[in-house]
Amino acid sequence: MPTVDDILEQVGEFGWFQKQAFLTLCLLSAAFAPVYVGIVFLAFTPDHRCLSPGAAELGRRCGWSAAEELNYTVPGPGPTGDAFPRQCRSYAVDWNQSALGCVDPLAGLAANRSHLPLGPCLHGWAYDTPGSSIVTEFNLVCDNSWKVDLFQSCVNLGFFLGSLGVGYIADRYVKSNSTRHSSDAMRRMDLSCSVTEFVGMGYRRMVAILYQMAFTVGLVVLSGVAYAIPHWRWLQLAISLPTFLFLLYYWCVPESPRWLLSQKRNAQVMKIMGHIAQKNGKSPLADLKMLSLEEDVTEKLSPSFVDLFRTPQLRKHTFILMYLWFTSSVLYQGLIMHVGATGGNLYLDFLYSALVEFPAAFIILATIDRFGLIRPLATSNLVAGTACFIMIFISHDLHWLNITVACVGRMGITIVFQMVCLVNAELYPTFVRNLGVMVCSSLCDLGGIITPFLVFRLMEIWHGLPLTLFAGLGLVAGGMTLLLPETKGITLPETIEDAENLGKIAKPKENMIYLQIQTSERAGT
Repeated sequence: MPTVDDILEQVGEFGWFQKQAFLTLCLLSAAFAPVYVGIVFLAFTPDHRCLSPGAAELGRRCGWSAAEELNYTVPGPGPTGDAFPRQCRSYAVDWNQSALGCVDPLAGLAANRSHLPLGPCLHGWAYDTPGSSIVTEFNLVCDNSWKVDLFQSCVNLGFFLGSLGVGYIADRYVKSNSTRHSSDAMRRMDLSCSVTEFVGMGYRRMVAILYQMAFTVGLVVLSGVAYAIPHWRWLQLAISLPTFLFLLYYWCVPESPRWLLSQKRNAQVMKIMGHIAQKNGKSPLADLKMLSLEEDVTEKLSPSFVDLFRTPQLRKHTFILMYLWFTSSVLYQGLIMHVGATGGNLYLDFLYSALVEFPAAFIILATIDRFGLIRPLATSNLVAGTACFIMIFISHDLHWLNITVACVGRMGITIVFQMVCLVNAELYPTFVRNLGVMVCSSLCDLGGIITPFLVFRLMEIWHGLPLTLFAGLGLVAGGMTLLLPETKGITLPETIEDAENLGKIAKPKENMIYLQIQTSERAGT
């Protein structure tokens, strides 16, 4: 009885139809990137100082330049170089009193200006930027700066809650590739799973990895759009409105043949396969009535959360994978936010760090067939953690070196983000594989929710403190990855017993299955 993979060999494994579907879904991935990390530009915090109408009026009367006004009226940095007093405090003096002169007006009030009392910014802030952001419009600085962290956390929480609802509806009622979503952690992977369901086995890994490059294209485009549109409301519209066009995908992208088979809707499968054959210039198949999903007996088992912790090896794999998902999210978003908060030119720094994601995809393609998944994954975690550790000791004056090392770390964690899904899918037995990916990747959602607070609140204590945390997380993740068994050259586990024996008994991998997330698949021999 032929399977979907057998039929794809006849109608074309990666023909015109698959290429068209791949490019179509890549547009969605590229459009999602600005939504995911747009906070870097929507809520950037420029240099700012307390606004003092009295000091501004005195400056106009005295004809001060901008530099003189800053020198005379704005407090200097704190004793340890902290900019907080300069940005969040003002001199508690009456600038309208006649005793103040035009040359060093505060000299008559105190021999040393550091002895003058400081007070809160009662009249708002002045921002050194030609554009606007959420921060500048709503004064989300100083005591209100935590609200920016809350904003991004709520965005990630919304992704998580929305994906649960939409994912349940899509899996339960309408498994259209245009509406399918898994967890928040899988936003960059879920649609790659969609397109891989239409391609032959030999192309799945390549398609799944190259698909991630569309996300990187979206990041690169975002830096240019943000530079061209410096006002946050218009920028928000520019990155949000195009996403409504993807509602048309309901009519453009067909449903998953494998899901249709699981629902016994063979007539629709026959129609879709006939359409693929026509698009690929292949002869239509005479009879598809015997098409099957070739389900194993184990696939009829009902998975439960307890199964992920039932045996010692599964418990170990589950805990390690949870930690890897959490770490990949924290380091990926954390490095983006840290560069945005400490960089020189926000747009160029963001662009440079985004461009390194392109070689990351090619590194994966060049290494996984030769070295497997575990060693490249561990090495990438170690590279990301080491880069964060090195950045702690680099002076802020060496901005180019900071950005270079940050880009190396960004490339490392990008490789991790793209590979952890593949590892996750290959370590669980067939009947619990989908549940294992969903549960483990949920830790990525948690990482995305707390990362803004980890970055910006810890930076208030010490600028190097977030990097210290990132370095520790990455280095530990690299070591823990080596505790996982390598799956190169062996069949994927079909039972709990197979999962327990991974790394102990290496059976030849007769069917090269690289990405099994939505459905378990086996090639016919």
